[in-house]
Amino acid sequence: MLRNPKFLHCSSQFLHPPILPPSPPPPQVQNIPNPPSFPIIKQCCKFSRRELAVGSSSLILLLLGSQNPEPFLQSLALAEETMTDTNVNEGKEENSNSNSNSFPNCTNTNPTRKVFLDISIDKEPVGRIIIGLYGDNAPAGAARFSNLVSGAAGITYRRKEFVRIMPNYVQHGGVRSYGVDAELANRTGSELSGGSLVDEWQRSYDECPGTKNLAGTVSIIVRDPSKPPPKVKLVAREGKLVIDQEEVGIDPNGTEFVIATKDSPELDASALVVGRVLEGMKVVERIGQVKTVNDNTSSPYFRVAKLIGDKRAVVAERGFNRPYSKVVVTNCGLIE
Repeated sequence: MLRNPKFLHCSSQFLHPPILPPSPPPPQVQNIPNPPSFPIIKQCCKFSRRELAVGSSSLILLLLGSQNPEPFLQSLALAEETMTDTNVNEGKEENSNSNSNSFPNCTNTNPTRKVFLDISIDKEPVGRIIIGLYGDNAPAGAARFSNLVSGAAGITYRRKEFVRIMPNYVQHGGVRSYGVDAELANRTGSELSGGSLVDEWQRSYDECPGTKNLAGTVSIIVRDPSKPPPKVKLVAREGKLVIDQEEVGIDPNGTEFVIATKDSPELDASALVVGRVLEGMKVVERIGQVKTVNDNTSSPYFRVAKLIGDKRAVVAERGFNRPYSKVVVTNCGLIE
């Protein structure tokens, strides 16, 4: 028998908690859509701007979930449509302005003057080439070519040879910047340099997109893109050391010209288009069929010789693609 019943009565109260009165029902809460589950942010994590923007947009929609978000969404869509229409209209205006102002003479290739070249191969006449010059597109280049054909420059292309025949074009050697040609040019005050034509080539190269030297075009070589930059050296002048630049190689004199037998994008970096062949394209193709000296630039001996600066490699390179036959301009002039 237990001697202390009061203790047992107290312990039973601890084992069985008292029954509490029923709690009142919870107040009704308006249903709020659950927010989208976002990845748990850790201290080591980094978020991009796109993720932050998406999270901010979702948070705004969550705050507006208890209200009607349709007016907000409609105004947002209307603003986006307005911005899109404005950008499209601005783009159309810019395109129209660029098409009307940026390329004023690129498509205007109407010849303003005609000249002719009579060609012979090994003293055998093969025909006449009639060329239309672009006086509006390249006024300086067309004037230079016209003066050399007509003899107004004191010298002409008459009795001058074609010096290179490539798969896509044929190249005429022009006149020389020394000797008798230079003396005759100096008597008339003509300039035998390509400096005045480089600016015109640069404008045409920047403004007119696409290939300029298409099949049948006539171009003047105004620059050599393979020419190395000038060498910088110290020179003693008047007891002081000054920095001087030494030109390497010789720039074209602006009298050599090429006639493209096929589209020749490789000429765009060096030649200014001054006209096109109107008649006599078969004569140009006949010139392109003349046998030439084989190009041996792939030879390892030639590469090593050119790398070490051997002059024999430079001389040999000048002879590559030269015609075995003598292709000469026997007569030339203007067509009134």
